[in-house]
Amino acid sequence: MQLNLTNITYTYPGASNPAVGPVTATFPQGWTGIVGDNGCGKTTLARLACGLVRPDGGAVAPKLFSVYCQQDSSVAPDELEDFAADWGREAQEVRRVLGIEDEWLWRYDTLSGGQQKRIQIGCALWRRPDVLVMDEPTNDLDATTRRQVTEALASFSGIGLLISHDRSLLDALVSQCLLFAGGRFTLRPGTYSQAAGQAGQERSTALREREKAKREKRRLEAEAARRRVEADRAQAKRSARKLDKHDSDGRERLGRAIVSGKDGVATKLSASMAGRVAKADEALQAATVEKRYAGRFRSYGEAASAKTLIHQEAGALSAGDFALDVPELWIGPTDHVVLTGDNGNGKSLLVRQLLSRCHEGVKTAYVPQEVSDAVRTEALAKLAQLAPAERGRVLAIVGGLNSDPERLVDGADISPGELKKLLLAEQLVEDPNLLVLDEPTNHLDMGSIDALGALLEEFPGAFLLVTHDESLQDSLEGLHWRIERKGPRCRLTV
Repeated sequence: MQLNLTNITYTYPGASNPAVGPVTATFPQGWTGIVGDNGCGKTTLARLACGLVRPDGGAVAPKLFSVYCQQDSSVAPDELEDFAADWGREAQEVRRVLGIEDEWLWRYDTLSGGQQKRIQIGCALWRRPDVLVMDEPTNDLDATTRRQVTEALASFSGIGLLISHDRSLLDALVSQCLLFAGGRFTLRPGTYSQAAGQAGQERSTALREREKAKREKRRLEAEAARRRVEADRAQAKRSARKLDKHDSDGRERLGRAIVSGKDGVATKLSASMAGRVAKADEALQAATVEKRYAGRFRSYGEAASAKTLIHQEAGALSAGDFALDVPELWIGPTDHVVLTGDNGNGKSLLVRQLLSRCHEGVKTAYVPQEVSDAVRTEALAKLAQLAPAERGRVLAIVGGLNSDPERLVDGADISPGELKKLLLAEQLVEDPNLLVLDEPTNHLDMGSIDALGALLEEFPGAFLLVTHDESLQDSLEGLHWRIERKGPRCRLTV
């Protein structure tokens, strides 16, 4: 059993450029990783593969029973009640492997993002599809739960398409990768590390070839300029206008040079250089290299004049039956705080409480864990209404965070990762004193996470970062707070 995509293309209504295509790929049984920067069309490609979207051109064959597990963990699966009511052996095994507690299935809306994601994955596996698409399955998940998800997905025996920026998950599951680079998807064998390593070597080779082509073109252009000067001099020498009308010997020498052709050598050599320069330019144009948007951009934000941005008294925070004990907390004007903890331990509850305690007058930029459709619409409308200079500053930040700014202007259906970058950029241009980012790496590609880390390292004000990304945690200096479960309650240690 395998799934075949043949020259499929798709363009969103109203968009000027195609979101996907043309793409040809074969997906056998086992897991195939689909990897690329935010907005390159990974989710659209997966939805085309499992029949949720009809391609504009090309074919997807054969028709197989497919299930798509989407990125947004807040959306309950359609089959949730059936899954909850199934006490058969297979349903219980799925719940056991993923650590899903029975009572969770009856209160989906009250669960944490990580708990909801486990239920989404459980429902998808329980349906036993021929084709299973997992779109960023480890978003919102702590390290323990990621291991549970990896074990559960490894047991799937059908055709699996894994969209992910989780290097460890990709390396543990996939046997081939569909990598987006240079404006197209390319199928490469091996784990993500192997496929990305091969792609990196090819890009390095392409960069060297392009630099070589540039040097050769510059050399030939300089040589052509020199020969043009020599040709002009030779042409001047061939002219008899400057000879005295009585200089018969000079006219005789000039005539012999013209007849022998010696005096025209420089002109001929100059003419031949034009063809060589043209060929060098063709070679340079052919030496293409994948465009990257990530890069350094000017620093935004500023430290507040107030000595204290947030003060939280010691006590207990509660939500229903949940309780979180916190010590007295202070965040100063340049404090960099990283908050970690397992799913369901109250990180988002603490963030909301701290935001409510923020000192009056402190300019705060906040990017929540999940972004609603209403926020998406508002962010795109705000971008369209900005003055050209201000819009340019916003798009420069988006580009620095490793996304193509033209996609936002084009009106294409932007990805969740691109939306998070836009939300952050629109607030950064206001030079905030405090950044509050709740799981900002969810939906971000690997290059974007590196760029975000660089931005946070240089941020001159204060930030509160909630993340499960261990590499990002380790790269940032500052205060590290952690929430841990202590019996029936949770406790924050600082």
